[in-house]
This record gives sequence, C-alpha cells and structure tokens, in this order.
Amino acid sequence: MPRADLCGHVVVPAPAVENRSREVPLSAGPGTPSPVATGRAAAATATLAAPDPRPALRAFVTAVEGALVEFFESRTALVEPLGPPFTESADVLRDFVLRGGKRTRPSFAWTGWLGAGGDPDGPDAPGVLRACAALELVQACALIHDDIIDSSRTRRRFPTVHVDFEQRHRERALLGDPAHFGVSVAILVGDLALAWADDMVNGAGLDPAAFTRFAPVWARMRTEVLGGQLLDIQGEAGGDETVAAALRINEFKTAAYTIERPLHLGAALADAGPELVAAYRTFGTDIGVAFQLRDDLLGVFGDPEVTGKPSGDDLREGKRTVLLAEALRRADATDPAAARLLRSRIGTDLGADEVALLRELLVDLGAVDDVEARITDLTERGLAALESSSAEPVAKAQLRAMALAATRRAL
Repeated sequence: MPRADLCGHVVVPAPAVENRSREVPLSAGPGTPSPVATGRAAAATATLAAPDPRPALRAFVTAVEGALVEFFESRTALVEPLGPPFTESADVLRDFVLRGGKRTRPSFAWTGWLGAGGDPDGPDAPGVLRACAALELVQACALIHDDIIDSSRTRRRFPTVHVDFEQRHRERALLGDPAHFGVSVAILVGDLALAWADDMVNGAGLDPAAFTRFAPVWARMRTEVLGGQLLDIQGEAGGDETVAAALRINEFKTAAYTIERPLHLGAALADAGPELVAAYRTFGTDIGVAFQLRDDLLGVFGDPEVTGKPSGDDLREGKRTVLLAEALRRADATDPAAARLLRSRIGTDLGADEVALLRELLVDLGAVDDVEARITDLTERGLAALESSSAEPVAKAQLRAMALAATRRAL
C-alpha cells in the first residue's frame, strides 16, 4: 500500500506500465516571446522562491500510478464476463490513463489535504490517496471527449482513442463507417472513465464523515467541467469573440477542475474551515486561469518536441482563446486589415509561413504582452491569497512552487 513520509512524499514501488510515452516538461519553445518579470512580479518571484517541487511530485506520481494500476486490476473480474469488445475497450482506457501525464489534479488535491492538516503517515492517508488518484479518470474522460470535439488525431504522440478504434475497424474489415465506429466507441470509453472515477472514490475507503464532505464538491466539479466544455462549444458556434467569454470558459473548463476544485476536495477531506477553503479557491481560480493562459501561448508559439502538439495548432483549430480575443479587440480598434486577416485565416489549414505571419501579428498587436501581463497579475493575486492563508507551511511552499511551475510551464 502506498505510504507517505513526514514531508508528504508518497512512496511506493514503481508500477510496471507498458507503452508509456516520454514525459517532458512543458515550456515555451522557439519563437515564444520570453516573459520578463519586472517590478512587482520580479519582487514576488524573489520573495516567494520555494524548494524544487519535482522530487516530491515524482514520488507522488509514482504513488498515484500505483493506485491506478491497482484499481484497473480490480476491474478485471467485472469486465471479463462482458466479452472481448469490452475488455479491449477497458484495456485501451487503462493504457490511455497510464501512458503519461503529470498527475496535476491529484497533486493539488493531495497537497491541499496536507495543507489543511492531513497526516501523510496517518490511517486516512491511503484512502485519501486513492480518492485523489480518481481525478485522473475524470481527466481521461475529459481528454477523450475533448479529442473527439476538436477532431484531434494524436494525444501524447499516440493516436487519440477515436482514431485508435477507427484504425482497428479498418484493420479488421468491419462493417460500416470506420470513423463513426471510432467516435462511437471512444464516447463510451470516455463515459466508462467517468463512471469508474466514481467507483474509485466509492471504493477508496474514506472515513464516512470525510466522504460526506467530499461528495458535494466532487459533484460540483464534474458539473463544472462539463459546463465549461459546453460553454466552449457554444461560444465557438456563436462566434463570441470577447475576452470576457474566453476567460469564463477558462474558469470553468480549466481552472475549476484543474486546481480550484482539487484543492477544495483536499480541504474537504481534511475538514478545513471556510477561511482556508476560500483562500484555496481564490488561489486555485487565479492560478488555474493563468495556467490556461500559458497553455494558450504554448498552443501558438510552443515547440512541438516539448508540447507534443504541432506548432501553431491552436491557430489551425481556431480556438477562441484570450490571446485571440485580445488580438481581435486591438485589431478592430487600430488595424482593420489585421482584423480581417485574423478572422479569415484562423481555423483554416495554415502552412508554416502563414503560422509565422499570424504569430508576428499577435506580437505586433500587443496581444502576447497583454496575456503575459494577465498571467503575472493572476499569479501574484493567487500567491497572495495562499500566503495569507492558514495552510501548513510545508504544503504552502509546495503549492507556491507548483503554481510558479504551472504558470511558467517548468514542471
């Protein structure tokens, strides 16, 4: 059973997982404007410097993966009577979940629990770990369905789940349309991930009182992530180009279930008071939105070898990001020709030269500087909320380091 040392580092033997892709730090790649911390930002960074979180996070990732392996093994007896199609789908889900990822959501939930007084060496720790690990199954559901919505062909350098089953259909010469088959199966695999997330929580062995506190936060989180995805789809279909709309999507689609609610879940498990919960939620929302804003920049300027996505992919997909919304706002006010160019080319099959042109335009319009300033401001606000909170000092330092890593992509 996974256990944790006095510093909150969970230690288990590394599970044997096949076909895991190489996990690399996400950072800005060639062509990305380099953010320079000045003034308050530089002072805050110097003041809030924290120990390198990576060793502790690597240990925790190992523990989470051990809990996930154990859970998938526990499903074997349930799945096998349903026959080969279901066992194959369950195996694909298992491989998808275990293939890679930094386990960001479980890490924030666990550290939130520690910060609210959770004892990593106490009897509750194994159950808390399993409940935190279940967040990876919610994430799997979101990613599998998101790849269908975005018509993505690869994920972490592997075929997406719907493309995987589309290829299996062709290889086996099955009846019907391969693409439709792939999407249909992938929808069900994503649904299975969400159902099994509940199963993993229900079987985690949480204390009944802790489970009672945990359950309503868990329910809100699942509703919010689905709501954020729906806002994204509706916003794109409705052509909403405002910064406010993009920020609202960021809050619910990313911040709520990436940082804010995981921290809230950890706090609920530890029976934290309302003041700490409020501080965690402020920190989580601000850092979560900053995390997404950094992701938006990487989606345009990131190095494919680092991000795992084709360079400029967000421009080809026409994602309604804050970066694009701010660029359009500025272009409408000062450069109508640039606005027409952006609207005519975003969301099309762009060549490398066109991507380079649009990147230059985003920089020249000042949209990149605006997003960098937003990231700095949100990070400072989030860190200030954390610093003034009653969270335990060791967990506070860890959360501070995780926030800076997330907003700079230096994990």
